[in-house]
Parts: sequence; C-alpha cells; structure tokens
Amino acid sequence: MLSKTCEYALRAMIYIAQHSKDGQMVSIREISEKISSPELFVGKILQGLSKQGFLQSSKGRYGGFYIDEKDAKRSLADIVIAIDGDKMFKGCGVGLDYCSEKKPCPIHAEYKQARTALYKIYKSATLEQFKALRPDDVIMLKRN
Repeated sequence: MLSKTCEYALRAMIYIAQHSKDGQMVSIREISEKISSPELFVGKILQGLSKQGFLQSSKGRYGGFYIDEKDAKRSLADIVIAIDGDKMFKGCGVGLDYCSEKKPCPIHAEYKQARTALYKIYKSATLEQFKALRPDDVIMLKRN
C-alpha cells in the first residue's frame, strides 16, 4: 500500500527522531546504513521533506538531519501524504478512476472502512511516540 519511497521516508524519519538530541545531526550515511536503504535515494527523500518543513538539514562535514520537538509531533499520516499523496486514505482499493460514493466498485464500502481505520492509525501515531523505542529496537526498522 505504501510506495517504497514512503517506506524509506517513514523509517528514516523514525530513526532521525530517535537520534535527534540537543540539536545533534544524524548523517545520511548512518541513516541509510541503519534502515538498510540506498544512501542517495534516502538523501533525496529527506531533502524533499526538509524543504516541506518536516525536519532540519545542514550541509558539510558535521551536517545531517535533525527533528526538533515541534516536528516530532507530526503524524505518520502527514509524512505519508507528503510523499505519496492522500490516495491511500481516499482512493479506490483497486485504483479505479470511476469509483466513488455515487458509482462504487464492488469493494468500495469495505475498503472505505479499512482506509478510514488506516488513516486513524497513521494520524494518531507521531514520530515522538517512536522516540521511546530503545536504540536496539531500531533493527526492527529494517525491511524484512
């Protein structure tokens, strides 16, 4: 349901939130190694999120990414929408253009309930909540 780009974005943002302390930057190399994702791709994703105000970035030898307390209150839904748009939360379950309340596809009603539930889950989960994970739990951020 989530694009690979969105999965990388969520894993990277969670990792950065867990390791942002007192303005300390987290390097793109460290992030990509810890979440098992390509460095250049993750860098491009995070630069885009930085431009949208989801985190701070700094260039140079001691540069990297940082999430402050305000940005840590952002929901996972906000990140999903920033990367993939709102299709996961509003679109047809099989991607049909004509599917709507007036002209529903066969799975419309059930899928609408599921996507509403997913939105509530992603909207209620914040990056701040993931900061409570122990550093050892970061291994769980790797793709299985």
